Amino acid sequence: MPQLIWQKSSFSGGGEGNCVELTAAAPDRIHLRESDQPYEITTTTTHALANLLHTVKAGSLSR
Repeated sequence: MPQLIWQKSSFSGGGEGNCVELTAAAPDRIHLRESDQPYEITTTTTHALANLLHTVKAGSLSR
Protein backbone atom coordinates (compact mmCIF):
# COMPACT_ATOMS: atom_id res chain seq x y z
CA MET A 1 0.00 0.00 0.00
CA PRO A 2 1.49 3.39 -0.95
CA GLN A 3 2.18 6.00 1.70
CA LEU A 4 -0.66 8.55 1.88
CA ILE A 5 0.28 12.22 1.69
CA TRP A 6 -2.00 14.22 3.99
CA GLN A 7 -2.76 17.88 3.35
CA LYS A 8 -3.83 20.24 6.11
CA SER A 9 -6.99 22.25 5.48
CA SER A 10 -6.37 25.84 4.46
CA PHE A 11 -8.79 26.85 7.23
CA SER A 12 -6.66 25.26 9.96
CA GLY A 13 -4.89 27.65 12.29
CA GLY A 14 -1.39 26.48 11.38
CA GLY A 15 -0.50 25.35 14.90
CA GLU A 16 -0.28 21.83 16.21
CA GLY A 17 -3.45 19.81 16.83
CA ASN A 18 -7.10 20.24 15.88
CA CYS A 19 -6.45 20.45 12.14
CA VAL A 20 -8.54 18.76 9.47
CA GLU A 21 -6.39 16.83 7.01
CA LEU A 22 -7.32 15.10 3.77
CA THR A 23 -5.78 12.88 1.14
CA ALA A 24 -6.89 11.36 -2.15
CA ALA A 25 -7.69 7.68 -1.70
CA ALA A 26 -8.76 7.01 -5.29
CA PRO A 27 -9.89 9.21 -8.18
CA ASP A 28 -13.31 9.72 -6.58
CA ARG A 29 -12.59 9.06 -2.88
CA ILE A 30 -11.21 11.34 -0.15
CA HIS A 31 -9.96 10.35 3.32
CA LEU A 32 -10.49 12.88 6.13
CA ARG A 33 -9.05 12.90 9.66
CA GLU A 34 -8.35 15.12 12.66
CA SER A 35 -4.61 15.65 13.08
CA ASP A 36 -4.78 14.92 16.81
CA GLN A 37 -6.52 11.55 16.11
CA PRO A 38 -4.72 10.36 12.94
CA TYR A 39 -5.97 6.75 13.07
CA GLU A 40 -9.66 7.73 13.00
CA ILE A 41 -10.25 8.19 9.28
CA THR A 42 -13.49 8.68 7.40
CA THR A 43 -13.87 8.23 3.65
CA THR A 44 -16.26 10.02 1.34
CA THR A 45 -16.69 10.76 -2.35
CA THR A 46 -15.36 13.94 -3.88
CA HIS A 47 -18.93 14.83 -4.92
CA ALA A 48 -20.31 14.44 -1.37
CA LEU A 49 -17.47 16.51 0.11
CA ALA A 50 -18.02 19.26 -2.47
CA ASN A 51 -21.74 19.33 -1.61
CA LEU A 52 -20.99 19.54 2.12
CA LEU A 53 -18.52 22.40 1.66
CA HIS A 54 -20.96 24.26 -0.58
CA THR A 55 -23.73 23.88 2.03
CA VAL A 56 -21.48 25.02 4.88
CA LYS A 57 -20.23 28.05 2.94
CA ALA A 58 -23.82 29.00 2.07
CA GLY A 59 -24.82 28.80 5.74
CA SER A 60 -27.56 26.34 4.87
CA LEU A 61 -27.06 23.89 7.74
CA SER A 62 -29.92 23.87 10.20
CA ARG A 63 -29.46 23.08 13.86
